[in-house]
Amino acid sequence: MRENQLLAHIHARSANLAAAFGQIVVGPGDDCAVVRAGSGALLLLTVDQLVEGRHFAADVPAADIAHKCIARSVSDIAAMGGTPAWALATGLLPRGFAHADALFDAMSRAAREMSAPLVGGDVATWDGALVLTCTVGGEPHAERGPVLRSGARPGDELWVTGRIGGSVRSGRHLRFTPRVAVGAWLCDALGPDLHAMMDVSDGVGIDASRLAAASGARAVIDLPRVPLHDDAPDALAAIGDGEDYELLFAAAPGLALPARAPDGTPLTRIGSVARGSGCVAIDAAGREHDCAQRGWEHA
Repeated sequence: MRENQLLAHIHARSANLAAAFGQIVVGPGDDCAVVRAGSGALLLLTVDQLVEGRHFAADVPAADIAHKCIARSVSDIAAMGGTPAWALATGLLPRGFAHADALFDAMSRAAREMSAPLVGGDVATWDGALVLTCTVGGEPHAERGPVLRSGARPGDELWVTGRIGGSVRSGRHLRFTPRVAVGAWLCDALGPDLHAMMDVSDGVGIDASRLAAASGARAVIDLPRVPLHDDAPDALAAIGDGEDYELLFAAAPGLALPARAPDGTPLTRIGSVARGSGCVAIDAAGREHDCAQRGWEHA
């Protein structure tokens, strides 16, 4: 079963959680779950795993593994326009693993640097490869509230932060900076005109398809507009590379967004939202390319 099929199965089985349990505001299907605490405050919750041989090679330094482990989950908080607050981590270590102290020291440092200090976790050993998980909790933007994938509307413009492509080949996937500051700034600057947002972990193509599906709309990517890293392949290949960890967002049309966010991160309009379903990328010759599977899947 492919990842998208498995996710669809999970989401279908969880469709009524918010109605059945009052403390659940947003269940499976977005970058974070949104739950209501006893005080009434909203909390963002997310968890990601990191598997040796799947998300990093066996010879990657402990500091890079640790950074990616924390940053993947913090990126989900950024995708909601939120602020990270704490983290939990677990480690399933190969039997006889010699670098446990260095790894967890590095995870602690990375978590503090990303304002999500480790507050607990668990460790076990087994006969397989190294597997780490990181759960991060955070708070949504105080005024805008959590930005979901499901709010894009026909006529919206599609934007992306940073540059795309070549992340795994270059090693950028190990040391990326989660776009927490940019996500919060977009909430400040656009408020309710920021309609939908998610992080680009599996590729602009497949992730734009997911945003479109959640919103009941069609995403149209203008390939010549996609901002590429200097070492990235052509735009069509780059939108399927994955592991970019940039923000993809839909905003009301005609907004005067600057070319860069206050921290210097580039902002580029790469397409639009239309009526219909699915996602297509249109190249310079006007040819349409289906984006439904143009990305990286975990299963």
